[in-house]
Amino acid sequence: MQPGMSVSFVARQAGVSPSQLFAWKRRMLEGGHAAVQADEDVVGTSRVRDLEKRVRDLERLLGRKTMENEILKEALDVVRPKKRTSPLLSWSDPTDGSR
Repeated sequence: MQPGMSVSFVARQAGVSPSQLFAWKRRMLEGGHAAVQADEDVVGTSRVRDLEKRVRDLERLLGRKTMENEILKEALDVVRPKKRTSPLLSWSDPTDGSR
């Protein structure tokens, strides 16, 4: 659309009604005002979809890594011998002078 072009001409070129162009313009302005009031950038839907897909992929990867971490922890618990401490050995002998 170039300056000086009529709404009817642009609507005919796009194959839509002039009222539809006005509705789109109103929605665009309302969305722009809402974004300015919220101090946020306006991004396209395709960008939002791409970012949502990226979040899903990262969440899936995080789930896999968390599961791997839990499996490794369980494996370490099985492999590591349990340290047993005797309460008698942990008491200090009053005759050794360590107290």
